[in-house]
Amino acid sequence: MSLIRRRKLTKNQARQIQKNQDAPIDESSLATGVVVSHFGKQLAVQITKLPEQMPAFPKTNIKIFKNTDENADKPTSICIGDVWRCHARTNLPMLAAGDVVKISFDTTAGTGRIEMLEPRHTLITRPDRYHKVKPVAANADVLVIVFAPLPKPAVNLIDRYLLVARTFGVEPLLVLNKADLLAEAPECQVIYDEYEQLAKKYDFDIIQTSSIDGRNLTELKTRIDGKIAIFAGQSGVGKSSLINQLLPYAKQSTNVISEGSGLGQHTTTTSRLLAYDSTNLNKGGIIDTPGIREYGVWHLSADDVLAGFDELMALNGECQFRDCNHHENAKGCAFWQAAKAGQVLPRRIESLIEMTKEVKIGTSVKLSTK
Repeated sequence: MSLIRRRKLTKNQARQIQKNQDAPIDESSLATGVVVSHFGKQLAVQITKLPEQMPAFPKTNIKIFKNTDENADKPTSICIGDVWRCHARTNLPMLAAGDVVKISFDTTAGTGRIEMLEPRHTLITRPDRYHKVKPVAANADVLVIVFAPLPKPAVNLIDRYLLVARTFGVEPLLVLNKADLLAEAPECQVIYDEYEQLAKKYDFDIIQTSSIDGRNLTELKTRIDGKIAIFAGQSGVGKSSLINQLLPYAKQSTNVISEGSGLGQHTTTTSRLLAYDSTNLNKGGIIDTPGIREYGVWHLSADDVLAGFDELMALNGECQFRDCNHHENAKGCAFWQAAKAGQVLPRRIESLIEMTKEVKIGTSVKLSTK
């Protein structure tokens, strides 16, 4: 397959582009909005505050995207709650669902341009297959980590998400969904009990839910009310079903577990912010992310990984040797001594070792590509 070459700009063209980027922006003409989803190179931005100076619209009908019906005729005015498809200025960083931005309007074309990015109070990132770090969600307050009896819980992935919450300063909330199936999966009950003990000791919450019998859905809604919550977990654990129960208007597509693999099938294809109140994003909302079976951590440091394991971080520095690798046969390892005493879970140590190894491999890859 032939590669598409990027057109080489002349010096004058490059200078003009830079001049346009550096030109001062009249903020009174900008509206404030929140990125709610991506459409390829475009982003959907919902308006939360109107500009002080409203742009003039032509007499012909224009189309913008209404949150309630993306195929509706586009109005001839800008309203709070409207969703505009926007391009972003090239000097801005990569944007994510949840980002608060300021946009200008091309009222003739019916599109917007993101001119400014407001400061983020949190930003969850992850590496992609091309060894680049990309944002997943911005300004999230709670990371809802969903697992279920079916598909079988991937405890390493749960540990990774707990690490993500600790690393990026987001409150973790573990949710065992499909709790109506627990009687058929005693091993999942054991996993739940283990995380429940960890949650009590290290100040995070864990609950059971079911979209079938409605178990604890009101409690879940109370815990995320008024916050930006990002839902994450394996494919097939019922994230979309939960969201449909919490936000009936969301109409997230759902799917069944594959009978052949026992794994979930992807239904969410891009991160999307779903507001609790579709006309007021200031009341919070849910960011639904594509189901993923892996979450790479090579963009973190070994210290970051250790800090994500509260009970192991508490033992840091107590090993007999400073350069302890924490493998099971390591002499004088405080982690495994605690595991033998029943104070920590052996699989948590194994998760730490696996992720630390991943960080070291990723570091060498990054160095080799510089």
